[in-house]
Amino acid sequence: MPTEKQPILVFGATGQQGGSVAAALSRSGWPVRAMVRELTAQKSEALRDAGVELVEGSFDDADAMRAAMNGAYGVFSVQPSSPGGVVSDEDEVRYGTTIADLAVETGVKHLVYTSGSAAGDQPTGVAHYDTKAQIEKHIRTLPITSTIVRPSTFMELLLMPGFGLDQGHYTFFMHPERAIQVLAVEDIGKIVAAVFADPARFGGQTFEIASDTVSGLELQELFSEMAGRPIPYARFPDEVLAANPFLQKLAALVDDGRLAGHANLDQMRQINPELWSFKSWLQGPGRKTFEQALEAGGSWKFSKADDE
Repeated sequence: MPTEKQPILVFGATGQQGGSVAAALSRSGWPVRAMVRELTAQKSEALRDAGVELVEGSFDDADAMRAAMNGAYGVFSVQPSSPGGVVSDEDEVRYGTTIADLAVETGVKHLVYTSGSAAGDQPTGVAHYDTKAQIEKHIRTLPITSTIVRPSTFMELLLMPGFGLDQGHYTFFMHPERAIQVLAVEDIGKIVAAVFADPARFGGQTFEIASDTVSGLELQELFSEMAGRPIPYARFPDEVLAANPFLQKLAALVDDGRLAGHANLDQMRQINPELWSFKSWLQGPGRKTFEQALEAGGSWKFSKADDE
């Protein structure tokens, strides 16, 4: 470990990605500090009970973020994004670049930023990814050891309401024979902990992270096996995509490969051999969510997994 008793500041620790990272870092022996909006909130108290040092503040309070970074070895940076309905695209970029600038100012040694698998040099037309590309570009200009990870589609997202499991079928973005890479949220923390533990290897790197690949037909087989009855798979119908420009853009990114994922899965397993396959995750920690999805109706909404 590259430091003695200096903490890593984790943003979004009461959410999915940040919570995964905080837990994994704690298991690895790092002191963990988290900035939270309310010290007495239930999720904040759960972090404190787990041994996490809490600092109260928000993304709009630069002074609070600066104070939270003082004495920290590293920073894990994740922000809310506009599809969650809480912030604007401009807010997300401002939050991400401000955190990076403050990390330089306060002498943080290693900044890890979590982006998105479709982010890159070429605009996607989807603000959720293009805002992250802007933050990435800014980070690369700064005099700090940084690592940018681009998570693939979350396994948890596949079980959100609105994909038809409650109606006995499943609809998603790719054509049946096409595949996408997926990643359990828990595995983000495992990978990020390995990144912080080895800055010589991962410093200056930008790479996609995933733990498995699944096709539409494989989802059909796995879901049918889990449900004990046929769950046929189909891509979103053309008329549905035509009526929803946001879904249409995501489907196009899957089709052209940018959202299908390009992580080196062999390298991922070398980083942590205990990453979940989709089948093992579905049979294990995802089972309850799958069973709930078989019963729960509702419309599809973009995941808020990026922050909280």
